[in-house]
Amino acid sequence: MADVYQPVEEFTAPAPLRAKGDVINHYAAFFNRNDEELYPQDITDDMAADWLNHEVPFFECADRLIERVYWFRWWTFRKHITSTPEGRIITEFLPDVYWAGAYNSINCANGHHIAEARWLRDGGDLVRSYVNFWFRGSGDELSYSSWVVDAVTRYAVTRGDREFAIGLLDDFVRFYHTVEERNMTRYGLFWSYDDRDAMEDSISGSGLRPTLNSYMVANARAIATIARWAGRQPLADEFDAKASALTGLIREELWDPDGRFFKVLPLDERDGILAATDFDDVDPMRNVREEIGYIPWAFGIADARHEEAWRFLDDPDHFAGAAGIRTAEISHPRYMNRDSAHECQWNGPCWPYATTQTLNSMIAEIRSGRHGVAEADFLRELRRYAGIHVRYSDNGEVLDWIDEDLDADTGAWISRDQLEAWQWREDKGGYERGKDYNHSAFADLVISGLAGVRVDEAGRGATLIVTPLATGHAMPYWRLTDLPVGGTTVDIYYDFLGDRYGHGSGLTVLIDGRTLHDDSDHPSITVPLPAYVQ
Repeated sequence: MADVYQPVEEFTAPAPLRAKGDVINHYAAFFNRNDEELYPQDITDDMAADWLNHEVPFFECADRLIERVYWFRWWTFRKHITSTPEGRIITEFLPDVYWAGAYNSINCANGHHIAEARWLRDGGDLVRSYVNFWFRGSGDELSYSSWVVDAVTRYAVTRGDREFAIGLLDDFVRFYHTVEERNMTRYGLFWSYDDRDAMEDSISGSGLRPTLNSYMVANARAIATIARWAGRQPLADEFDAKASALTGLIREELWDPDGRFFKVLPLDERDGILAATDFDDVDPMRNVREEIGYIPWAFGIADARHEEAWRFLDDPDHFAGAAGIRTAEISHPRYMNRDSAHECQWNGPCWPYATTQTLNSMIAEIRSGRHGVAEADFLRELRRYAGIHVRYSDNGEVLDWIDEDLDADTGAWISRDQLEAWQWREDKGGYERGKDYNHSAFADLVISGLAGVRVDEAGRGATLIVTPLATGHAMPYWRLTDLPVGGTTVDIYYDFLGDRYGHGSGLTVLIDGRTLHDDSDHPSITVPLPAYVQ
């Protein structure tokens, strides 16, 4: 029976206050009971409850769907932690696939992996091992495009681990220069093959894409930040200049002023000549709004001139499917046109990888103080994202599920249906290749977005800022506790009515024996963190 999308209820009735262990053990037992454990790695199902209790920041909220998916995604994340002769890494697929590198590693989602892992209690050890694998081990960091240096820098700020990033600075510089050598064009923008953006069979195809260009802005800024930490100001100036120049070109060349969107300028080969530099002259079969046009917001590239692009997100004639966000607008004639037999295509299906990027861009836009999107828009899309984490078995049983791509309107997992029709061919990864697919993030969106947690660098120290995007009647209560930041842990409570957690109404942050409170309609709490040891 094909998957059929069914909208879920946003809330259940308010539940009694529950003990942390009871909540975690309940979810672990439930997920284990319904699991077909096919490819166990370091942390097996029978170890899941202990791992969740020890490693994961505790979260509950009034929306049981978001809460359930938060725990489900951590439950699946631990399946991908595996020990190798070069240390622990995080995988994307559980079964071995031939296109992976050493130890079944794939780098394209490592920015998502690092964003999630930084919040684990022992996340520092895991991130350090994983990043060393990519830059000093057998990992092929050049296989797919990525924002890995940006992700490492965000980890270093969050966990107070600047020395780790400083130690890899020269490796990061070599990585950046290598990408320049391989992908820079005569136009000053990076060229990418859509397949190497992990976005095969896209409508726009290869060219000067918002993907790699945005990632390289982020990586350049991150290198500049690390260089300043290391006292290497000339290097910081060099990479600040790279980031600034590339930002200007993205805004100038990849923004379609008539279409009100960041788009791809098609170019089939890196050293080729653009057939058109004005989007009015681009081949209509490749001139399209794609979800990747929202990526520039995640890395501080878009500004107030580009806000109108957000009106397409919740428009059913463009990106808003009944189940999730489309990767290409439905109004394009090549939408969901199966031009090839490949089971994974980016010509319209919803991909959790891209949904994660878009939600991160929404967070950045809201934090900017501009008005392209609002808190209600973010919460709507987070709920819709949570809602796709389901599959219906042949007998109609509802299963918690994360896989590869899905139909944005029906919720059917497209690649899974195709692989099953092919009888799980071994050359395609075998039985249930996409089950528990680790190609996106969810918990980080809850922590960074719903709870609004971020750590900003401030000289030798850092500042914890908690500005929730889910408050009031839309999300009357939630708590996030045992959250590691800097060298300490933080407990955060939001209680609209003030009758659940014993801290009164509003937002409460407990840190280092201090209690900070804000009961305003749009609460925000800022806390200086101790100086980092360098």
